[in-house]
Amino acid sequence: MFTQDFFIVFPEGDVQEISGPLSISDIVDINGRRLPLPLPTNRMIAFRVGKIKTDENKGGNETFHFLELLSAEELTAYSR
Repeated sequence: MFTQDFFIVFPEGDVQEISGPLSISDIVDINGRRLPLPLPTNRMIAFRVGKIKTDENKGGNETFHFLELLSAEELTAYSR
């Protein structure tokens, strides 16, 4: 049986499993869900996918999405 698992890796190193793959530069919430753009405000916790690494194993793949915390100033570009 071949499995494919997806994870987000927070800047401080914590790892959390998510339901599916993300793309580079996706803006996501703390649970790894894509945020709809434009954002309603720049005063929220949001991350950008900065790097993706896939470990290929015999029984399946593990894909790690490394997140970068966005500041309120950076979120202004994505908000109304």
